Parts: sequence; C-alpha cells; structure tokens
Amino acid sequence: MTLNGRDHRIDFFRGLALIFIFWDHIPHNPLAEFTVRNFGFSDAAEIFVFLAGYAAVLAYGKIAQRDGLLVASVKILRRAWVLYVVHIFLLAVLMGIVFFANNHVETRDLVQEMGLQYFLSNPQQALTDELLLRFKPNLMDPLPLYIVLLLGLPLVLPMLLRKAGYVVAASLALYLLAPVWNLAAQEGGVWFFNPMAWQFLFILGGAAAIHGQQPKAAQNRPLSRQPVFVGAVLYLLVTGLLALSWRWPQFHDALMPLWLGEYLYPISKTNLSPVRLLHFLALAYVAAKVVPHGNWLNNRVARQACRMGRYSLEVFCLGVILAPLADMLNALGGDGFVVKVFSALMGVGIMAVLAAWLDWNKRLNRK
Repeated sequence: MTLNGRDHRIDFFRGLALIFIFWDHIPHNPLAEFTVRNFGFSDAAEIFVFLAGYAAVLAYGKIAQRDGLLVASVKILRRAWVLYVVHIFLLAVLMGIVFFANNHVETRDLVQEMGLQYFLSNPQQALTDELLLRFKPNLMDPLPLYIVLLLGLPLVLPMLLRKAGYVVAASLALYLLAPVWNLAAQEGGVWFFNPMAWQFLFILGGAAAIHGQQPKAAQNRPLSRQPVFVGAVLYLLVTGLLALSWRWPQFHDALMPLWLGEYLYPISKTNLSPVRLLHFLALAYVAAKVVPHGNWLNNRVARQACRMGRYSLEVFCLGVILAPLADMLNALGGDGFVVKVFSALMGVGIMAVLAAWLDWNKRLNRK
C-alpha cells in the first residue's frame, strides 16, 4: 500500500487538543470547563497520543516506502533524540519559571504544586533521574511518553505497513498487561502515563492512518441506521451524562448503581482504563463520520488550529512554559474571572503566533 497525503482534519484536531491541554494545565481556569474532559471519560491526552501515532506512521511510513526502512528508522531515532534534548531543556526552563513565579506569589507554594520539591531536596539524584526520564514534574509527562513511543516505532513499522492487524493484536496483549507493568519514576514512583498502556492508543492511531489510505466502499445508509455509529453516539451520551453528574454528588449517587460504581471506579488515566479508551474511540469514530472535509478548514480560526497542529511539538513546549506564567498572572491578579479568561486566551494567542511564525519561516526557507 502506498501512503498518500495528509488529512487536514488531523492537523485541526491536534491544534484543538493543544489548546485543551494548555487550558487544562492552568489551575482554576474557567475556559477549562469547556474542554473535552468535562463531557466524558477521556480528555485531550488521548487525542494527542492517537493523532501522534497517526501522523508518525503516515510521515515515516511514506519515507520507508520511498527510501527504505533504514532511512526511516534513522529519521525516527533522530527525531527521538531531538525530543530528548528538548525535554531536558524544557525542564530547565520550566523550573526557572516556577522558581521565579514562586518568589512573586505569596499565597501558594507553586514549587510544591508543580512537583519540583524533589529537585530542591535531592538535586543530584533529580538530575540523574531527569537524564533517565524518571524525573517528570507536572506538565512534563507527555513528552517522555512520546519519546518512548517513537523509539519503539522502528520495531513495528514494517509489519504495521503490511499486516496492521497483527501489530494491533500484539499491542492489545501488551495493553492488557499494563496494570502490572510500568516504568520507574522518581522516589520509587511510576510513570503517570504508563507506556505499556498508552502504546496501544499510539498503535491504533498508526493503524487508522493506514486504514484511511485504503479505498472505501460507498456507504449508502444514513448514519442513524449504522449500528456502530449509533452505539458510539449512545455511549458518548451516557458517559457524558455521567461525567456531568460528578459535579453534583447527590445526583450522581442516585444515577449510579452501587455495583456498577464498584466496577467502574477508579477510571485510571495512568493505565488508560478500558472505559476511557472506549470513550475516546467512540469520540474519534463519531468525529470521523460527522466532521466533513471541506471549505470550513479554510476559515481563519480553523487555519490557525491546523497550523498549530502541524507544529505540535513547538506549540506544546510553549504551552508548558506559558501555563505556570498564566497561573502566576492569575494569582497576582487576585484570581479574578476576567484575569483568568484573559491569561488563557492570551496564551492561546501566543501559541498561534509561534505556529504562524514557524510556518512563515518554513515557506521562506523553501523559497
């Protein structure tokens, strides 16, 4: 199979996920009430990892078909190395920003909230753990996960391009072992995003990229008569109602049977609980069916989101830096509603400006 061009809807949803991640990372941000995590079991992290797998397989799969697997593997490993260097640099910048902000905010201990107390109490071990990807303060978990997933991609890419079903089956088996298998983190802990679990979502994204290149038979039945679509919509409605009920414990207790609550909770994000995974897959399936290709991607807002999605690494790193700055601004502003909304929107604006500059710089280099 020959892999072709990219689906610009993928860029749009990656950009949207970056905005949601940034808003979710700002404590007590009013705009975070409108992100996907409030309306179901999954959140923007699932979107980001799934589309990362989609984009990686689409990009490096084309390189493998054109230039060979060796060239593709070298480029994947080079990309992983760049991410590793970025991770170390970003952590140093983040610590500097948090220490600076902590000196100006008297009502809270931002160092403790960001998980940086370990560095102050044991700096030598923290530096070693940073190099081994074991020291991951708040906001820093997605990047080490992506590094590990990329390092494993050359091992599965050849089979993924030929027999994606076999790779998905093997990935599922590894996912089922995730609750008893995780990587070590600082102070005897484990990774917040268990790579053994989240690799399944990454592989599913890659398999979706390959499946999207295959010719599809025309589907004449309306969506309301397609059982999978109807089932996905019903699951989204039920889980959305349940997630909203968490705001009102009495209503939730009346809605949730005791036996079902014991089975359902806790909904693990670390090990990508099956109900989280199923919620995201239902969301992705419905979005793929309902959101069309078309001119709507050419309007100004959609173009900005697509541009942010195309430069997801740079925009994500900037969001990690801006989140504690926005938190500091909110605290200095007395945590007022207007200040919180302003800081959240200003951060997205800065992220959009970075993406626009990177896009302009790329076109300039081509010329």
